[in-house]
This record gives sequence, C-alpha cells and structure tokens, in this order.
Amino acid sequence: MFILIGISADFDPVHKGHEKLISEARKLADEENKKVVVYLNKGFSANHAPFFTNFEARREMALALGADEVRSFEGLHHRLVLSYSVPIRLKQMIDDGVTDYITSASITLDEIKSKAQKFIDEGNFVGMPKSYTNRNEIRWYAINEFLGSKVKYHVVKEFNKEKYSGRLIRQSLIDNDMEITGEVKKLLPKTTVEILEREIEAGRVPGERNWNDIYKRMNTYSRGNLEKIAYLNGNTINEIIKRRVYRDPESIWAVFRRSDYGPVMTRLAISAIEMEVTKKEVMELMKSYESQGVIPDNQKVQRVIDRAWYVASEGEKGVSAREANDKFRSQNISVNPPLSLEAGLNLTKFETKITKEGLKTDLYVDKNGKISVQFKSEGKKIKTNLRLPAVEVTYLRYIMDSHFIPVDGSIKKAKKGFKVNIAIG
Repeated sequence: MFILIGISADFDPVHKGHEKLISEARKLADEENKKVVVYLNKGFSANHAPFFTNFEARREMALALGADEVRSFEGLHHRLVLSYSVPIRLKQMIDDGVTDYITSASITLDEIKSKAQKFIDEGNFVGMPKSYTNRNEIRWYAINEFLGSKVKYHVVKEFNKEKYSGRLIRQSLIDNDMEITGEVKKLLPKTTVEILEREIEAGRVPGERNWNDIYKRMNTYSRGNLEKIAYLNGNTINEIIKRRVYRDPESIWAVFRRSDYGPVMTRLAISAIEMEVTKKEVMELMKSYESQGVIPDNQKVQRVIDRAWYVASEGEKGVSAREANDKFRSQNISVNPPLSLEAGLNLTKFETKITKEGLKTDLYVDKNGKISVQFKSEGKKIKTNLRLPAVEVTYLRYIMDSHFIPVDGSIKKAKKGFKVNIAIG
C-alpha cells in the first residue's frame, strides 16, 4: 500500500516547498509503515506545456529528498483538460493501491471540503472558478469524493507561493542565462541545485516545444485539416488562416489571444497542434475511460452532444444559449439528438458531373462563419456551403466548436444531385 504525494505539483524543479511535502509524507509513512510514492507528470505538464526539467531529473530530485518511489502519468496533458485528466490519474492511483493523498494548500481541508461540495453534488468538474484559491486541490478532493474513493486526503500548509513558485524559478533561470542565482539557490534543496546544474551543463534544460512542426502545421494546413485537430474551433481556425505566416512563438500566442483563449487553453491547443492530436483521438480516449466508470456522467461525450442539441433546440424557441445551457446543467434533462444529418450542397453543373457517391469530405467553418465542406473528385478540389435547417446549423456548429467531438462527411446520391451525410462523434 502507498501514500501518494505531490499530485498537484509538477516538481519542475523540486523546491523547498516540495521538500516540506515529501518530509510530511515521510513522517506519515513511517508512522503507518507505508511507502512514499511521488507521481510525476511525464511528457507535458498539468498546464499543458513541455517540462523545463525532464522526467528523469525530476525523479532523481524527488528520490533524493526521501521518496521511496516515483511513478509517472503519461499521455494525458496534451490531450485532456484537468477536469478529465484528474479522474484518470486518480483511478491509476487507486488501482496502484494508494491509501492516502497529501498535497499543499494555503487554505484548510475544511475550506477545501466546503468549496468542493457544489461540484460533488453536481458531478461536474468543468469550469471551476478562477477566483478559487487552490482550485486544483479543490478539484482533486471533489473528484475523489464524487467517485466514492477511500483515499484519505491530507493538506500541508503551503509555502509562500509568491516566493516558492516553479514558474518564477524557471523564469529567473531564463533571465539569467541559465545561471542559478544566490536568491534562487535559497529556494532549492542542495540536491536539486546539484542535479539542475548538471542538467544545464549537459544542455538538457530547458525542455522546449517542437516549434518547427507547429509553424509548419499552422502555416500550411487547410481549414478542413485544422478542424480535425483537438481544441481548435471555427473562429480560431479562421484567425489562424487570416494571420499567416507564423515564424515565432509570440505570433502564435497572439492569434489565440485574438480568439479569446486564456493561457491554459492556448497551451493545450498548441500542444495538440504540436503532437497532431485529433478530436477523434481525444473522444476515443474519453470513451475508453467512460467504459471504466472513471468519467462523471455530466462530462461524458454523449452528454456534451445532448447539451449541444438541447441548446440549439431551445434557441429556436427564443431561449438564450446561456439560459438553456444553465438549465441543462442544473436539471436532469433527457434528449435524443440526431447523430447523423443530411445536408444539401450548392454545386455547379460541372461539379455535379464529377461528384461521386461515397467520397469523403472535410467540414469546416468558412471565413464568413458558414459551415462548409470540401472534397476532391477527378483531381479537382470542390468547396461549397452546406444547406441545413437553422436548428441543425446551430447544433452542428456547437459540435464543431466542442473541442473534441469529430464530425465526418461523405457524399450521398440524392433524388436530385448529391447531399452530404454527416456523422457526429
């Protein structure tokens, strides 16, 4: 059996706040004859960025401070937001035999419990308010309780976050040409300093994104291909097309700011572009964990589709999207949304002549905000807007902007000409 520590920290790098966390876990472990196991994110951080310090170095830092073992979470944070990755990570811990979870926070366990209760009652962990102090710790507690886990939650008083901050430590290193200043050394355990200096000397710090692949995809992919990538919506894709060419990270950050993406969603979207994560890949990953009972009902893929149909249908009655969305979330509303649609095409006579049944199509939102389709036939690229009833247009647009639900199209012969058969999810 294990005690799990440090889940809410990436340990990038391990500072004295983390050392205190490990020390408190060590005391508890020795009292109860258990092991201290640190779970570190690998590949991408919980904030969807590449790590400054690689996994092996962070693992070594944690072991040097008294952890018995270090395990990894892999393949999650370039694919999923925290409200989905936390239940998955918690499931892994429970399956490993974890009995206790210890984390640091500036608020008490009672305060965490109080803030978490609303989300436990609703069974929905998306959109936790940014105003919440230690909202990640609140999310972990809420999901642990909601899933009926017996993992016991422990809170250690957090060190001054304005001082003991991995982000500020990393920024100091960058600003000082990778020199560890005297002030920063005061924040780090001696073993961390030694390992970090070795990693810097070897050129393994800092870790970086593959910007060349990101530039290539953002500069060359069509709207249809960008639409397949997770966490990109129609407006953002049009901004990406409009602002080409990209040659530096700031130009990429700027286009996401114009699309009203916050820093966290920007990092996730850039990571999805870098790793070429598709909506289909994310949806299938979510469904695989749904089948294991890990994902709360209100966050399941079908529930997202249900909400899109309900909000679109209510919009036809004059109900605002916000009002319909709030009603759907707060009440146990059941709907039966269509998972396939048939859309008309606006083809020229020549395009109709060369179009064939069964051709695969890419859906996208054009520069005027209209849902469109493109496909190739006999070497010719054909693009046209779709013809759908208003409620289906709204529904389909919500689905296409959902970040992780794919839509596929194929040409179908109609009585007069052709249509597109659209499959949702």
